[in-house]
Amino acid sequence: MKRFLIISLLFWGQITYLAAINPKPFVIPEIKEWKGAEGALTITANSRIVIDKEYVELRQIATLLAQDWALLFGKELAITTGKATRGDIQLSFTSSKKIGNEAYAISTTDRVSLSAATPTGLYWGTRTLLQIAEQTKDQSLPCGIIKDEPAYGMRGFMIDCGRKYIPMDYLQNLVKIMSYYKMNTLQVHLNDNGFKQFFQNDWEKTYAAFRLESETYPGLTAEDGSYSKAEFRAFIKESAKLGVEIIPEIDAPAHTLAFAHYKKSLGSEQYGLDHLDLFNTETYSFMDGLWKEYLEGDDPVFAGPRVHIGTDEYSNKDPEVVEKFRAFTNRYINYVESFGKQACVWGALTHAKGETPVKVKNVIMSAWYNGYAQPKDMKKLGYDLISIPDGWVYIVPAAGYYYDYLDIENLYKEWTPAHIGEEVFEEGDPNILGGMFAVWNDHVGNGISVSDIHHRIFPALQTLAAKCWSASGITVPFESFDKQRLALSEAPGVHELGLYMKKPGILMELAKLSATSNFKKEFIGYNYRVSFTIEGQGELPGTVLLSSLRSTFYLADPIQGMLGFSRDGYLFQFTHRVMPGKHHIAIEGDNKATRLFIDGKMVEELNILTRYFDKEGKSMNKTVRTLVFPLQKTGDFKSEIFNFVVEQQP
Repeated sequence: MKRFLIISLLFWGQITYLAAINPKPFVIPEIKEWKGAEGALTITANSRIVIDKEYVELRQIATLLAQDWALLFGKELAITTGKATRGDIQLSFTSSKKIGNEAYAISTTDRVSLSAATPTGLYWGTRTLLQIAEQTKDQSLPCGIIKDEPAYGMRGFMIDCGRKYIPMDYLQNLVKIMSYYKMNTLQVHLNDNGFKQFFQNDWEKTYAAFRLESETYPGLTAEDGSYSKAEFRAFIKESAKLGVEIIPEIDAPAHTLAFAHYKKSLGSEQYGLDHLDLFNTETYSFMDGLWKEYLEGDDPVFAGPRVHIGTDEYSNKDPEVVEKFRAFTNRYINYVESFGKQACVWGALTHAKGETPVKVKNVIMSAWYNGYAQPKDMKKLGYDLISIPDGWVYIVPAAGYYYDYLDIENLYKEWTPAHIGEEVFEEGDPNILGGMFAVWNDHVGNGISVSDIHHRIFPALQTLAAKCWSASGITVPFESFDKQRLALSEAPGVHELGLYMKKPGILMELAKLSATSNFKKEFIGYNYRVSFTIEGQGELPGTVLLSSLRSTFYLADPIQGMLGFSRDGYLFQFTHRVMPGKHHIAIEGDNKATRLFIDGKMVEELNILTRYFDKEGKSMNKTVRTLVFPLQKTGDFKSEIFNFVVEQQP
């Protein structure tokens, strides 16, 4: 009996012990190595961030951690120098040469010890701490040991700002989000143009834009949205502090209609004005001057280590043109290198096979379509490759081809940067630097908003962050990943999705909505319902109900005096106006439509319109009429508005 009792106690003791060992915390990207212990450490208002030595980098990272902790949890953590005590977070550099540039280690006992060999690694470790803490009610950290580092060194995506202007404030928030998920590369595509068939088949009428201020070529910069040289330089530098490299891209010699609009002689009569004329000496003096403006000097506009020179999709119909294209590519690889920058190019050298040599050494190639650049052949030549295969990772919003939203389940289960089109390399192949996805705004004027683009970017970003960091080493099943990712913030203090609550519910409820008032939240994102009772008065055209930096909802739109909204340069109107007397109005919005309800009945839906441009119905364009509802500032309206309710719906 005594023996049985001892065995039972040992058995139940073992079960209790195993149950107390902490499982690996959920983080995006997934932690590579975890050794669980018992218990947890709660970070309180009395906890400190302790740096062991007064290094500039340590102080900077500690400050960023303290700021982000306050944004997420409302607690100001003090920063001090010395040794951590119970409840503190210790940040320190290790002298170990065996640790990679982005690697870090965390040991959590009665205090946290975070160490890394580089500032980048240390900063990534703070992102892990923040993500773990925000998934608990009391900001507790499970005791255990973390060792983590990425499988691939370049992890990011490309955003097309040429066909659609993307405001700088959004790009800055985007970098914060990327940083939170350890994505370290953002390629900014600065010039491009629409498709001629959607502009009466007339190059002169076809939309084109170059988004950067130019003093060398006054008048080149797009008037409907651009970045000053000073703000773009600052953007690159500030992003670097968050571990994100900005790679600016000037795409040439195709996708260059903006240059031909500036000076028509630069465009090719044979292949279209969106191709530079490679036989015209003016082309080279123009491109030299353009690159020089952003690369020269001790403090260049393109302040990062790399630039992308484009070289995408030029015609290969004429062998003589192919040789000119190859010479152009080689010329500008060498030209940007003369300013101390590393050159990146789009893969095109299978499509443009020829005899003219193109520099290989220290050149990065974006491998996007194997018919344009066969990746195994490019590897044999010696190019370093970024995996950005169109069939896997190209988003083209509301276009009807490629992806409107990436297939994140398939990507999570099947793809790693070693997969480029149909070619599969060994994981860890030294020629594969990393992976990216792309957002191409091909269809100019299709109504897509910055918020619509972000709605597509965020799930893709979370997924690619996981796959580029862990590659084939992922252990979390997709179903768990897809559920748990929704519990994480976009980034500390960032709400580009317009979601402020973890679960559906009432976000705002006011007995009366007063004119000319201000609120802390900018807008509510999909899916939402905004409802109110209105005692209608005669409102002048242009009367605003609510507005924000991104959008405006009108009680009377500026043109016809109807209920409607504007955002991103578009004005959308319902065919209903505010009528005298008391009525109940509701607006519901998701990523496909905006709906108007009056007195409980849906009276109109502004959904996605499709227009066809040829007899076969093959060429089409869509108009997206969505709205993230503004909440920041009320207008100067005369109507009485009661029972104003904002709901975040499932």
